[in-house]
Amino acid sequence: MNLVIVESPAKAKTINKYLGDNYKVLASYGHIRDLPSKNGSVDPDQNFKMEWEVDSFSKKYLKEITDAAKESTKIILATDPDREGEAIAWHVKEYLDQKKLLKDKEVERVVFNEITKKAVVHGIENPRQIEPHLVDAYMARRALDYLVGFNISPILWTKLPGSKSAGRVQSVALKLITEREHEIESFNPEEFWTLSVKFSDINNNFITASIYELNSKRIEKFTFKNKEEINSAIEEIKNKKFSITDISSKTINRKPSGPFTTSTLQQTASSRLGFGASRTMQIAQKLYQGIEIEGETSRSPDNIKKYLSTDQNKLYELIWSRALSSQMESAQFDRSTITLTSNDNHTTCKSSGSILKFDGFLKIYKSQSKEDDEEILPEVSKGPVNIEALIDEQHFTQPPPRYSEASLVKKLEELGIGRPSTYASIISTIANRGYAEITNKRFFPTDRGKLISAFLEKLFSRYVDYNFTAGLEDQLDEITTGKESWIKVLELFWKDFNNNVLEVKEKRTREVLDLLNDSLGSLVFDKDKNGNIDRKCKICNEGTLSLKNSFRGGAFIGCSNYPDCKFTRPLSKAKAAAQAQLAEPKFIGKHENGNDIFLKNGRFGPYLQYEVLPEEINNEKKDSKKKKKKLKKDTNDNIKNVSIPKGIELESVDLEKAKFLCSLPKSLGINPD
Repeated sequence: MNLVIVESPAKAKTINKYLGDNYKVLASYGHIRDLPSKNGSVDPDQNFKMEWEVDSFSKKYLKEITDAAKESTKIILATDPDREGEAIAWHVKEYLDQKKLLKDKEVERVVFNEITKKAVVHGIENPRQIEPHLVDAYMARRALDYLVGFNISPILWTKLPGSKSAGRVQSVALKLITEREHEIESFNPEEFWTLSVKFSDINNNFITASIYELNSKRIEKFTFKNKEEINSAIEEIKNKKFSITDISSKTINRKPSGPFTTSTLQQTASSRLGFGASRTMQIAQKLYQGIEIEGETSRSPDNIKKYLSTDQNKLYELIWSRALSSQMESAQFDRSTITLTSNDNHTTCKSSGSILKFDGFLKIYKSQSKEDDEEILPEVSKGPVNIEALIDEQHFTQPPPRYSEASLVKKLEELGIGRPSTYASIISTIANRGYAEITNKRFFPTDRGKLISAFLEKLFSRYVDYNFTAGLEDQLDEITTGKESWIKVLELFWKDFNNNVLEVKEKRTREVLDLLNDSLGSLVFDKDKNGNIDRKCKICNEGTLSLKNSFRGGAFIGCSNYPDCKFTRPLSKAKAAAQAQLAEPKFIGKHENGNDIFLKNGRFGPYLQYEVLPEEINNEKKDSKKKKKKLKKDTNDNIKNVSIPKGIELESVDLEKAKFLCSLPKSLGINPD
């Protein structure tokens, strides 16, 4: 009998049907061994020798594999065709060899690029050996992750109690999130104005054009900085005579994108379907493993919809349409530009628009571009036009947006940090450890996350540096191709890293907090009228405000005169401002039941409070048997507190929004799945 080992039970079941009775296909259920979280799992003094341990989950499945191996003449390792799959194959072989079950047995490595009968048979007929360079790259990556996590995490526990851990790549991703938050918090909006002109021609066609040149000077984004300047421009233009002086048109070809890579699939599934990276990878893995349908898998989404769950169908349709569209013709747009010039030739206006002339790949795969948002211009001729209106608009520059899962994955890929297969776990780790929260699909770093990121930037700056981390990824890739020795890469890394660890261990906790006070000063403290950081306590007027840390609550700002002065505030200046703003309850308006709604600030953040009527209490008690209400309660049953979700600015909480929040949660019906 031939024993075939794959990673998943679903794949095992499908492959078993293709291979017949002479084969037994079993699943390893992913990795069977890992480095235990204890001292000595990786020993730098013994050429980075690794001590592997079978996890409790895998023991049951390993017993099935070892029992079957005893009865087999050939063992075929058919794990996935990537670095992780190669590592699993190596682990299984090593484990069976340690059990002395490989004597006089053939061991082959095969890969399947798709789970169809043709691909499986082709793989079985073309075996190879385990690729040692792929295994070396896996070993180096696991050793690096262990050495960083196992050495930095205990320092965090002692220097910043309550912190959970630090990881080699996750810490760099957290740095991106916190740096973006600092950009937003320190952002000062800049005012600017735009001016456009609405024209009409002799046929009563209307054209809205932007000012391109005024008095022979090119108009830039910040040319008009205030109302006075825009009014001056309006006075200049309103009495001028204009004519259409040029009408140009050109064809723009928009090429289709190639089929998805792992990272672009994660990004697009996030932006289009609202799927997180982990969710996307789980669904994609199930689709790859194979779902039993009638016949082969070359089917359109409509044909196989009945075999898939709702999420599987959505992702499959996205993958299918992108792959098919990549082989189709480019889409064609006619892009027109109308130029309007004043009679004195000193002022020019331009208007552009696009018309889709040939769908091409857009017939099955829509993609966003600037042509999609442009207006369609009317058919006009050169000649005089009339000014119908001058339209001035005030704008303010906006801070950069917080990262979404899609934009974070894109940024990590641009920087060359991590690899597509690791992005989902990086993101979930940051969220699960409480270093960032995802609200409205955007990452908000917690105060704990900000503190840890500042700690690493101050004391382990090299190891959260974007270029250093990307360079290390390149070295791991070179191990994969055999250009680098994994031992050499680890030796070069460990020498400097270990010295850094020993140096930080010697620092006292207060010394660490003082260092963070300095590095975070401009971000967490206000400035006085001279632009200097102001750390004087405004409550006692004697103490100095400084960074504190609590095991449960994380980082906060406190007074040096504690316990005489008990002033504290959040690490974030924005949160502190919100807390100060709600020092007293703010009246919002009347609830639909006639009672007052107040905006208050509490231990867990801002919330709305209102009094419910007796009949509402009775209705809620009935509803509570069916569902749980996401409402905090006071000790009085007739008082309701409703949390303000993260991402909602307190200034925007008016009566309409308050009523909406108080009405939640709402029943939308029964989930069809």
